[in-house]
Amino acid sequence: MIIRLFLIGLLTVSGSVQAVQTVNPPGLLPTEIAQQLLQQDPGVAALRANLNVALEEAGILDKSPYEWTAKVMGQRRVQNYGPNDISNGNREEWNVGIERTFRLPEKAEADRNIGKATVEESHARYGEAIHEAARELMTLWIDWLAAERARELAENSLQSTQTSLAAVQKRVRAGDASKLDLSIARAELAEQRRLSNDVKTQAAAAWSRLSIRFPGIKRQIMPLPMPLPIEEDTAFWRDHILDTNDEFRVAQTQMQKVQAYADRARANKTPDPTVGIFHASEIDGRERISGLMLSIPFPSGVRDSRSSKAIAAVEVSRQEVELKKRQLESQIVSAVMIARGTYVSLQIANESAAIVQENARLMQRAYTLGEAGLQAMLLARRQATAAMTHALQAQVAALTAYYKLLVDAHMIWDLEHS
Repeated sequence: MIIRLFLIGLLTVSGSVQAVQTVNPPGLLPTEIAQQLLQQDPGVAALRANLNVALEEAGILDKSPYEWTAKVMGQRRVQNYGPNDISNGNREEWNVGIERTFRLPEKAEADRNIGKATVEESHARYGEAIHEAARELMTLWIDWLAAERARELAENSLQSTQTSLAAVQKRVRAGDASKLDLSIARAELAEQRRLSNDVKTQAAAAWSRLSIRFPGIKRQIMPLPMPLPIEEDTAFWRDHILDTNDEFRVAQTQMQKVQAYADRARANKTPDPTVGIFHASEIDGRERISGLMLSIPFPSGVRDSRSSKAIAAVEVSRQEVELKKRQLESQIVSAVMIARGTYVSLQIANESAAIVQENARLMQRAYTLGEAGLQAMLLARRQATAAMTHALQAQVAALTAYYKLLVDAHMIWDLEHS
């Protein structure tokens, strides 16, 4: 129990040292809702329960693996020194004792370090499970809001197409347009209905993926948030993400565990002694024997080989940690560049969409006044629809990249305290 409380306190202090400032960008899924969904995730719950397994394992390693052993032996001595010797006869004898192997202090310290590293690794894996669940929640949530936004755009496009059809019908009645134009406008409306139905289906599918993966989330449609510009430099994000990255902590704690096992193997080159006491009764109690017993195995070369193997494993683990650090640094720099680039692309896409929409509005008016042809109007309408779709895709890409940085740095949803 003492070691459990000590390790929990150590992990709490370690987590507070690495805490970063939480941000709350506009339009973000509320923290209380996100935390509830993340804590209910089966993967997170499993690794939270695994913390208790690690604590029990640390408690086992804190205790000596050896136990007291009681020995009892009884025997009968038969004496026959000749036909007339008075010493002849059967004698009852017995021997009792108790012994125990004692773990050397250096081995006990190594075992405690193994237990400590086991708990820290389990805690890091728990944090990584929350991080991965948060990433998935963020992605599914944005996909659903984007699908709902796409549905709204499709409805707007359908209404615009209906308006265009009404304009064609008016000109046909006025004798200013052919029946072919009317047929083309009706075909365009049918296509828009098909696209609108497809988008509705995608929105329903996106909601089902989100609600089934994270049951309990309420269907509250909100506007798709706009990402904020990345003002901090790359070093800021690299330091914050590395300091809070649980995947990197897993690699570090695994190296600590391998080092502790190496220390244990090195200490194990010296065998543990076995100490005992015994008491014996011989010749029907005429002789009493008491004594101490000490036994120490002669170490073989296998102990040296195991120690050498464990020491070599430390170098392997150290290189794996360095590799993981480089991989993470590369991913972080790439993520920052993508977040900045997608934000710029979003601004360009929005500008383009605004211009094309205005062109479509003007072309619609021009057709109504008989100043433009049907094909020109439909082309302008298609260009406006495509531009709005591209702007939505740019917004989703920029928002995903932005939120990904915030999740990786544990700067939203109170992830730094999870």
